[in-house]
Amino acid sequence: MNFDVRNKEKRVAICDGQPLTVYGLSQLLASTNDLRLISAHASPAEWMLSPKADQTDVLIVDKGLGAQTILDTLSQTSAENGTAHPCVVIWGMSITEAEALRFVQLGAKGIVRKSADTATILACLRAAAQGKTWMQDCVFRDFSGIETETSIDLTPRERQVMELVEQGFKNREIAQELGIRPGTVKIHLKHIFEKTGVRGRHGLALNGLRQKGVISLLAS
Repeated sequence: MNFDVRNKEKRVAICDGQPLTVYGLSQLLASTNDLRLISAHASPAEWMLSPKADQTDVLIVDKGLGAQTILDTLSQTSAENGTAHPCVVIWGMSITEAEALRFVQLGAKGIVRKSADTATILACLRAAAQGKTWMQDCVFRDFSGIETETSIDLTPRERQVMELVEQGFKNREIAQELGIRPGTVKIHLKHIFEKTGVRGRHGLALNGLRQKGVISLLAS
């Protein structure tokens, strides 16, 4: 397959083992004037060794390659080692809340399902290319468009707990960080959920990050 590059376009590379998927993405991006697929690879490791690595603006990685592969890729592409730092978009047929939140916390700029419509995929890629963090709202089953201002009526300690949840801390880690018991953390979380109406720690972290402008949700 011939991948060409046009001036002023954001250059996209993909790591996906399905040739038909790669072809479909190539055809989709060829219909735009701001995105272009420049290379396709079986794995992020193969991409990193290719001459296209330094030219990549957006790197799409198939979640089907494995969570550890994605975590390693995010770590390597965000490292301050003088190499190119593309914006990473994770896509897959199935992505859990916990996985999506973890990927975003580690630097992923886009989370989108392969089953998304073309407009959603393009919107995600364009946002990522601009350095924004976007994802499909359907990835988060506990998120139902809540617009709650999560800081309202929270005590200082509850705000501290919420901040640590947003950073990916587990209950035991929050307890150690704040010098309190794990059981006390659970009580604080219970009160936070009751006050905000947000269900679950992943939904809480998502809502907090969204309010801070870190994440924009893509409507399904």
